[in-house]
Amino acid sequence: GVGIGLLNQGPTPSWVAIPLSVIVLDLVSYFWHRANHRGALLWRFHQAHHSDSQYTVTTALRFHPGELLLALPVRLFAVAILGVPIVGVIVFGVVVAFANFWEHGNIELPLGFERALGRVFITPALHRRHHSVEARLLDSNYGTIFSVWDRLFCSFGHSRSDVGMETGLQGIPDSLGT
Repeated sequence: GVGIGLLNQGPTPSWVAIPLSVIVLDLVSYFWHRANHRGALLWRFHQAHHSDSQYTVTTALRFHPGELLLALPVRLFAVAILGVPIVGVIVFGVVVAFANFWEHGNIELPLGFERALGRVFITPALHRRHHSVEARLLDSNYGTIFSVWDRLFCSFGHSRSDVGMETGLQGIPDSLGT
């Protein structure tokens, strides 16, 4: 029988369904992340992530439980509508976890490699810009895996490893760190 979701309306080979699932779920994550910066209630929860003044890989773990609970039905709805196979959910989970740790790493990359990689993927420098104390920089680079969403939806901002940047939120104490 044919299951629910777009990918289940006919035969879809795994080599198509899994990469497409990762791409579409990353797009959903991009819009969810933007919503967390726009909606007052969502921002109250998301501030816990941005209040970390020490931008390190541990920032990837710093999320308010309320944000995680509110994200769950959004992601489950996307999985159902698309008809993501269970392997696609697992692959996306692994890739997004790796990307989350990678982009929050305090890593300096060779500038040529970083520029090339940043054309498609979110690099640590690109995401560090998103964690800047400067509000105008905070509203850029919402992507988790792919930087193309920021480019397509006009939220991309250039950044490089050799550019220092103060992170955290002004006026909100970093309760876990300094």
